[in-house]
Amino acid sequence: MTKAEITELKNGNNGELGKYLNPVNDTKTLYFTLDKLGRLPENFDGKYFIPLCKHPIEKIRLLAVKNIGKLCDEKYLTQLEDISISDESTMVRREAISSIGRMRSKNAIPILIKSLKDSDPKIVLQAIRGLLVFNENNLVAAELKKLINHPNEVIKNVIEKEYFDQPNSEYNGDHCKSPDYLKNVVVNGDVLEVLKIVPTESIHLTFTSPPYYNARDYSIYQSYDEYLEFLRDVFREVHRITKEGRFFILNTSPIIIPRVSRQHSSKRYPIPFDIHPFLIEMGWEFIDDIVWVKPEFSAKDRNSSFRQHRKPLAYKPTAVTEYLMVYRKKTHKLIDWNIRQYDYKTVQESKVFGEIDQINTWNIDPTFDKTHTAVFPMELCLRVLKYYSFKNDLVFDPFGCSYKDFQFINYN
Repeated sequence: MTKAEITELKNGNNGELGKYLNPVNDTKTLYFTLDKLGRLPENFDGKYFIPLCKHPIEKIRLLAVKNIGKLCDEKYLTQLEDISISDESTMVRREAISSIGRMRSKNAIPILIKSLKDSDPKIVLQAIRGLLVFNENNLVAAELKKLINHPNEVIKNVIEKEYFDQPNSEYNGDHCKSPDYLKNVVVNGDVLEVLKIVPTESIHLTFTSPPYYNARDYSIYQSYDEYLEFLRDVFREVHRITKEGRFFILNTSPIIIPRVSRQHSSKRYPIPFDIHPFLIEMGWEFIDDIVWVKPEFSAKDRNSSFRQHRKPLAYKPTAVTEYLMVYRKKTHKLIDWNIRQYDYKTVQESKVFGEIDQINTWNIDPTFDKTHTAVFPMELCLRVLKYYSFKNDLVFDPFGCSYKDFQFINYN
């Protein structure tokens, strides 16, 4: 049977279509028929779906429940409630709750409220979605507000946004603009002291690579904890000066501290992973990780000894990657809100044309400099800027690693 034939049958003789929905039919026939039904006419008899809700194959049960939901008929409330409680599949149970919510019926409220106590967060979230239609109902609002203490972070975030949302800042300025005196400026000074004079919410994008922990002559710290504390202080200030919902791109990687002597081992510090909890705590939202892959010849060989003796446990791969950890200043506003702050002309001029990076690995050759041992490749800067900023945005680097490149690519 074709999709066209199914369409003809569903708009005509339900009984004829019922033959194809008989539970004794093979799985392929049932799946194809259920999947191709599309929108159902108002007079469609859903009785053919009920037996299929107990079919042994999960995907058949799921489609049967989904088609019942299309009918938006309250007479199926009891069956759907039973399925939402008893089915062994989370997907089927969730679809049952979705079908109940789709009815937008006040008679569904008690069932949806009961589902808020389900142990599966996906069921709870679907019930919340169904209840938010009635969020002006005092009972519904009271039950939903209780979930602010739910152990699941996604559920808490939804409730916080709906009922306890507070302005992220008191900043009332133009989202697209920044103070002119901050544009095209290089400041030589203590970063923590300099940041104190930068106005709140004045930066659109920060792209930086922090100084290495005791891996370069210019960055000596008493301890690794002291180093992390320093970065925490800097990035807390970066959070303050970043505009609502804008991005912070942190380029870093695990580093190796050479061994003191042959009687001691070298030490490898997972900097990006140790910094991450601090960033989340201070109000950054993790968005993505991008892996910068460099050619093998550009990295220090760690395998010379292992190639000689080949003994297990001593293997240490040569590190040819660095991370670009992508964070966004936490807000309940969607990315669309940030985009809408710009005029049509700016959005059009900022569009990303040509080839785009569809995966999270970027193969870019490193840059070497006689006076600076850790320079951003211009290509790396260009990719970050085109993906995470608009034309005339203010871009910031608290550690000054990338201004040599910025001056050539016409960014503020």
